[in-house]
Amino acid sequence: MSKKVLIETYGCQMNEADTELMYGLLRKDGYELTSEQAEADVVLLNTCAVRERAEERIFGRLGWLKQLKRERPEVVLGVTGCMAERMREQLLERTPFVDLVVGPDAYRRLPELVGKLTHRGDDATLEPVKVDPIVDVRLDRSEMYSQAQVDRVPGVSGWISIQRGCDKFCTFCIVPFVRGRERSLSPEEVVAQAKEMASEGFREVTLLGQTVSSYYERGCDFADLLSMVHEVDGIERIRFTSPYPTDFTPRLVERMATLPKLGKYIHLPVQSGSSRVLKDMRRRYTRERYIEIVELIRTHLPDYTLSTDVIVGYPSETEEEFEETMSLMRALRFDQAFMFYYSEREGTLAARQRPDDVPLEVKKRRLAELIKQQEQISHEQQQLQLGETHEVLVVGPTRRNPDQVMGRTSCFRTTIFEQDSSAPYHPGDIIKVEVERATSHTMFGQAIERVNPAPRGAEFAEIGLSHHG
Repeated sequence: MSKKVLIETYGCQMNEADTELMYGLLRKDGYELTSEQAEADVVLLNTCAVRERAEERIFGRLGWLKQLKRERPEVVLGVTGCMAERMREQLLERTPFVDLVVGPDAYRRLPELVGKLTHRGDDATLEPVKVDPIVDVRLDRSEMYSQAQVDRVPGVSGWISIQRGCDKFCTFCIVPFVRGRERSLSPEEVVAQAKEMASEGFREVTLLGQTVSSYYERGCDFADLLSMVHEVDGIERIRFTSPYPTDFTPRLVERMATLPKLGKYIHLPVQSGSSRVLKDMRRRYTRERYIEIVELIRTHLPDYTLSTDVIVGYPSETEEEFEETMSLMRALRFDQAFMFYYSEREGTLAARQRPDDVPLEVKKRRLAELIKQQEQISHEQQQLQLGETHEVLVVGPTRRNPDQVMGRTSCFRTTIFEQDSSAPYHPGDIIKVEVERATSHTMFGQAIERVNPAPRGAEFAEIGLSHHG
């Protein structure tokens, strides 16, 4: 009888890609993927540590899994990812029933570690044996999982982790401490993975890194890498996330303008509109420099949409500095924004040296004002698309209505249109859609032409890797 593993993923696309890596390594060791907790021999929570709320959510989920360990003590329960790296001691103190704590650089050893935690021998009549938890959170400055087996969930879009770790050390960010220093995958392996994905039926690939535009390996920079991936037959769209603003050089922008397969969307985190706050955050640009970078992008890439990340309530942020952020957002008119109030993360420079002195009610009020303003801007930006025609990459039927199809435009706008009952649209098809109406986050339209149908024959997985955002 085969062994089965359930992997629940929390957090960003980097974690989703790591989940596929972990499953690939475990499958090589004889494991099958399951979505059913009741039949799992191993349950892994792949975790995020960027915000406190994410970590408390994991502790809540572990509380529910405590009953599983009572009923089936032979099940191996593990916590992997960034939270495992950051909170290994607290994890074992608060959840002593957890068997395994594994950091992001130890996944190659995961099959071996799980094997050591086998609670039963071949004789199923034996009583479960209590085994001390195993902790492996060693950071490895060279680990890029080169040539490791990645078992991707079949679908339209997939990821390639081209870079791990980060060297920027922004004061508010825990990533360099839980994922280590920046290092890059060789360009040859990136291209090899893209070709493998194309052969498996993927139509869109996203290149992942904490500061992906700072990629550099063996004389190949990010502009060169984009050109190399662009030559892969079968991949129709290329995306990347998340770039660092000052790495957006004129050379990169000019190269992007020559690559039609690139998705016309850039996520460019700003964090604050105040130069003083940016300096205190150890961001490597001022308000004025960031505006120059956006102007460079919009000059050479006029069809691209832009989104950003913003933090309000950073230590010592004044009302005047918050208004600088509001005015920057009004001036630049991002299509979308991901907005948060500052959450102190133990271990960061800000937590050690900056008193968290902005009251919570002030943080919440500022965030609400920013969200309200951005929602209006996003709505207005979406209305500019009415009557326009976009090429939409079909993802599949909508959750609410199987007679409707959902997909994404090149500029990453979610678009919904009616299914063709006589000749149905399939995941991976590219369809021209005329936009008829739009909300702040979704466009609705009418299909007018099939542009590029997906190759037929590939079956999509019935069991997906569970992702919890």
